Amino acid sequence: MSSCIQDWNSVEAPVLAGPAANAAVESWFAVHTRARHEKVVVEEARESGITTFLPLVRQVRQWSDRRKVVESPLFGCYVFVKIIPCPRQKVQVLRINGALRFVGAHGVGIPIPEEQINAVRILVEEQLPLCSHPFLKIGQRVRIRSGALSGVEGILHSRNGERTLVISVDALQRSLSVRIQGYDLEPV
Repeated sequence: MSSCIQDWNSVEAPVLAGPAANAAVESWFAVHTRARHEKVVVEEARESGITTFLPLVRQVRQWSDRRKVVESPLFGCYVFVKIIPCPRQKVQVLRINGALRFVGAHGVGIPIPEEQINAVRILVEEQLPLCSHPFLKIGQRVRIRSGALSGVEGILHSRNGERTLVISVDALQRSLSVRIQGYDLEPV
């Protein structure tokens, strides 16, 4: 089983146009699905006329007796749907077999900017060799995973485009910062 993404594909279904479709603005939402139900959710959404996006990755899987190339979702247990954020359309999505909830506070769903979906789509179409990476935000507490600073924890900071790790000594109320370009980080 490979942890790096080697080959990319996507599944996208078109939306059915109609007079009601132009009345409000459609937005992308992430939908949490049952395990291994992503393709089923996409297919049923397509049949219902809902625009979907499911980025897929091709990986070589090794079993004891054979090797096989399989397509699996880039984001396991998640699909993207483009709908008008009204209760009727949200219920239509949640009635799909395998769809559990919208991603966001209390299952309401948070709109995903079109630019983020397009960025993922471009990576899928270009078939770039990428690896998945933990989500890190500036200001988040992180740990360095490898190298001379392995195990050191601090706050991720950015100044003038340079990423630094801020390490604090609370009792002294003093902090140090070190450049961490090239180091592998993980959230704490």
